[in-house]
Amino acid sequence: MVVGAFPMAKLLYLGIRQVSKPLANRIKEAARRSEFFKTYICLPPAQLYHWVEMRTKMRIMGFRGTVIKPLNEDAAAELGAELLGEATIFVVGGGCLVLEYWRHQANQRHKEEEQQAAWDAMRDEVGHLALALEALQAQVQAQSALEELQAQMQEVRAQLRIQDAPPAPSASKKPGSAGV
Repeated sequence: MVVGAFPMAKLLYLGIRQVSKPLANRIKEAARRSEFFKTYICLPPAQLYHWVEMRTKMRIMGFRGTVIKPLNEDAAAELGAELLGEATIFVVGGGCLVLEYWRHQANQRHKEEEQQAAWDAMRDEVGHLALALEALQAQVQAQSALEELQAQMQEVRAQLRIQDAPPAPSASKKPGSAGV
């Protein structure tokens, strides 16, 4: 499943880039047409980018302390417009990632709440079942005590019947032997 995620991420990135591209192109056109936009929005980042890039290249090649000439206005405007367009694409892509993360977190939180509710319901059910079990055990104990009492009463009745029974006729008189 992880292998399948990488092509999907790449496809998602390309989709975001394609959707953001027209917006970035409009920003580039606005930078080329508007003097204010070009002067205050595009030129400063382009000059800064050029300065950092050239400074890094010079240090890599071993030149230190060299003065870096700024770009001409047209090249800086073009570079600034490109930087702004790429920044727009990056911001849209990052925004999509943040929104997806928030959506995933909300789904995860909802799922955890459902699990917690299910656990609470099961815990309550176990509590009710425990109470019902205790009641049934009390009934069973009462039933067994009642049966024990009934058995004792039958014993007592049996003993009373033996004691109250009339005596059996005497064996001294035999029938048929009367005074001949």
